Amino acid sequence: MHSRSPLPLVDLPVRRLTRGDLVSCADLSEDRGWPRDEHRWGLLLSAGTGYGIAEPEGKGLVAACVVTSYGPRLAAVGMLLVAERHARQGIARRLMRHVMEEAGSTPLALYATPQGQRLYEELGFAHVGRTERVCGRFRAEALGSAVATRPAAADDLQAMVRLDLPVFGIDRTHIIARLPAFSDRLQVAEENGELTGYAALWPSGEAHVVGPLVARDTTTAKALVTSLAATTDRPLRADVDARHEELLGWLVERGLEPGSRTAVMTYGIAELPGDATRRFAPLTVATG
Repeated sequence: MHSRSPLPLVDLPVRRLTRGDLVSCADLSEDRGWPRDEHRWGLLLSAGTGYGIAEPEGKGLVAACVVTSYGPRLAAVGMLLVAERHARQGIARRLMRHVMEEAGSTPLALYATPQGQRLYEELGFAHVGRTERVCGRFRAEALGSAVATRPAAADDLQAMVRLDLPVFGIDRTHIIARLPAFSDRLQVAEENGELTGYAALWPSGEAHVVGPLVARDTTTAKALVTSLAATTDRPLRADVDARHEELLGWLVERGLEPGSRTAVMTYGIAELPGDATRRFAPLTVATG
């Protein structure tokens, strides 16, 4: 008898990922030169739906991505990774087509690297914005901020959700509720007993990431970043909406260096919902 010939990689089945795949997902990140980010993968796999293609023989994954659903009006696609040894074989396209079929009529959003942008354009995604990554050692200003910030308390969560809703444009309680456990620091800005902004600090590789960063204005955003930076000795990293030129310029003045850019892309929706003037940085580009 002849043994059955193995399926071409592009025809391998896509399966749902679980938290049991966390190490394999982190291995994929490392394989592509990214931080392993098991902490972030843990959040994504619990708050969203992971899709992957398993190695035909042995353990591990050929490819993976995660979809974070915000109901029928939006889902965010992130962490689309294909193992280096299987790159350029149509696997990313196969996985994205599966994700798009699963999403049905739900609009999609993602942050595309320059390498991935062409694929998404070919799949029908439109370019609607961009983010700029900055990273480095933060140098605090000599003068303190006039904006008051403090560590978030448990009873701030409802107020954070209320503040976030018009900014993100869709209820993301399931994400905000996970921030206290996910972040090393969660900070709020307050005026006359009312929240005017919030931001989280979470670990990624050797750095600490600022995100999400939601604030009523740039002055408040700066105060939140400054207060978070004072709590860590690690380099800071943030993916800032490129429209916030003043904040980006200030972060560079404070010692962070410009890095990679990502294109914000959507499918089935003309632009992201919400108020971009108060949305300074996402939790992570993987969650939209």
